[in-house]
Amino acid sequence: MQERARARRKRTAAPAKDTGEAGEDRLFVEALSRGFRVLEAFSQAPRPMSLAEIAAVSGIDKSGVQRIVHTLIQLGYLDRQQDGVALGRKLLDRSFDYLRSNPIVQLAVPVLADLRRTIQERVDLSLFDDLTMHYVVRMQSKRDTFYAHLVGRRVPTFCSSGGRSVLSHLPDDQVMDILLRSDRRKRTPRTTVEIDDILAKIEQVRTSGYSLAIEEVLVGEVAVAAAVLDRAGMPIGAIHVAGSLAEWEPDDFVARAGPLVTAAAAGLRQF
Repeated sequence: MQERARARRKRTAAPAKDTGEAGEDRLFVEALSRGFRVLEAFSQAPRPMSLAEIAAVSGIDKSGVQRIVHTLIQLGYLDRQQDGVALGRKLLDRSFDYLRSNPIVQLAVPVLADLRRTIQERVDLSLFDDLTMHYVVRMQSKRDTFYAHLVGRRVPTFCSSGGRSVLSHLPDDQVMDILLRSDRRKRTPRTTVEIDDILAKIEQVRTSGYSLAIEEVLVGEVAVAAAVLDRAGMPIGAIHVAGSLAEWEPDDFVARAGPLVTAAAAGLRQF
């Protein structure tokens, strides 16, 4: 009798809900999400972190962080060091996998290399990701800051040369939506943050075909960019050329780099 009653209760009980950070999404794996939150915690602190620090940044309790960190160390994605836990080298394998499998990167590298040889300045390819542009290829010049060397860096769409070149190819309502959702604080004293001023710069890009940014992301840098479009004419990224204001007058840099970067971006439209 007791077994039949237990079976009856089991049949009539409401099914458990498989929910997590994605609300009612039954396919969402919250345990996997928590693992990525631990990895993403290191974006706030580019150094080894303690378990307590990881827990505070990720919002996961310390015991949960301890189990996740142990697992990721065993897999090679985290590394235990004397002063805490750091990101592991195995993460570079996944970055390599992404870059070698991305058709835009494959097409862009020879185009960027030719542009770099011609202009002898830093040349970048960034991909459009809503509020940010994500650098995926960087070919260096003779002088640069540390962060300007790193693949994977993100810069704001609203104030970067590549970002505004992308915005110039989007409908006005989508441009306004991106601007309203952006964190429009100044990255340098010369960052353009007022919406009307940004819109005016975007209109200039629509006329010239390329975007100019002077010290808006990095002090001392002048950058020109043109959007990379897919076959449907939608922007997917941008090619940038960056120089030093110690060596270039902005007008001279635009006259030199503008036509070159526009031609290079047009050469990738076959994607």
